[in-house]
Amino acid sequence: MCRISIIVPVYNVEKYLKKCVDSILGQTFTDFELLLIDDGSTDNSGSICDELAKTDNRIKVIHKENGGLSDARNIGIEVAKGDFIGFIDSDDYIDEDMYAFLYNNILKYDAELSMCGIYDVHKNKEIKKLTPFSQLVTKSEAIELVLDGKLVVANAVSKLYKKELFENVRYPKGKIAEDAAVILKIINQCNKIHVDTSQKYYYYHRGDSITSRKFTKKDFDIIDVWNENEKWIIKNYPQMYDKVHTRVCWAYFVVLDKLVLTEEKGLYQEKKQVREYLIDNFFFIIKNKRLTFQRKISMLLLTFGIAAYKIPVKYQYKKVKAVN
Repeated sequence: MCRISIIVPVYNVEKYLKKCVDSILGQTFTDFELLLIDDGSTDNSGSICDELAKTDNRIKVIHKENGGLSDARNIGIEVAKGDFIGFIDSDDYIDEDMYAFLYNNILKYDAELSMCGIYDVHKNKEIKKLTPFSQLVTKSEAIELVLDGKLVVANAVSKLYKKELFENVRYPKGKIAEDAAVILKIINQCNKIHVDTSQKYYYYHRGDSITSRKFTKKDFDIIDVWNENEKWIIKNYPQMYDKVHTRVCWAYFVVLDKLVLTEEKGLYQEKKQVREYLIDNFFFIIKNKRLTFQRKISMLLLTFGIAAYKIPVKYQYKKVKAVN
């Protein structure tokens, strides 16, 4: 038995994997198992996992057929022996005291879930610091923070969970935006959540990652997940409707951005469907204080058509590529 099970799904990350694992093995908190779930990698990632396992008996490697990030995480949850669970993406890395920090906050505040802040790491961009915040919050307050999206991100990483929270919860296999599909349900089981924006997790933005690629039909999962979250919020926390509806509109913007950047032909109906939804929500978007000025300008341009909307999106995409 161990206190913490750290689950790292691995897929074609041979350039990044050792740095990730080294940052975990160097933790000041040492009572953990490290589960490397090789999700059918076609590069040398699987053999790197095996070599790393020879260096530390806390490392356990599972090789499986490719089933996606959610499937790899779910297998990790099934075999985890720790009282607590943490997730790390295999191209990221962490501060040496991250798990000591999260674990101590769970003990100190008798919390079921502990969160810390994330550094967004780009190749050519200065790392942004978060507004200092450290507080024990209720589940409704934590859900509101997730919907705000400023201090708490709707992802799986940079958090430490009591294992029981996953007793009846799994990540949706074959979906993208899997984190957003689960995090609200996890939080809703908690009585106490500790949130601290001290940045201990380094989220590496790389140009070839699944989160930075152009459009595929799977991107509609983002919309589906947030539509489902909206239904769930309306049922359980109706006072948060405006906040969750903002996230739904954001999801449509994200998908439309990718649609207009793709070189694939024959996506007229998809673009039309997303544009019509945003046009229907025109006044909600324009009056929304949570959406940026740039988004509102894009919304105005969208009323003239997809071609007008594409101009600022292409400009922003070039800026993002320059820093990644």
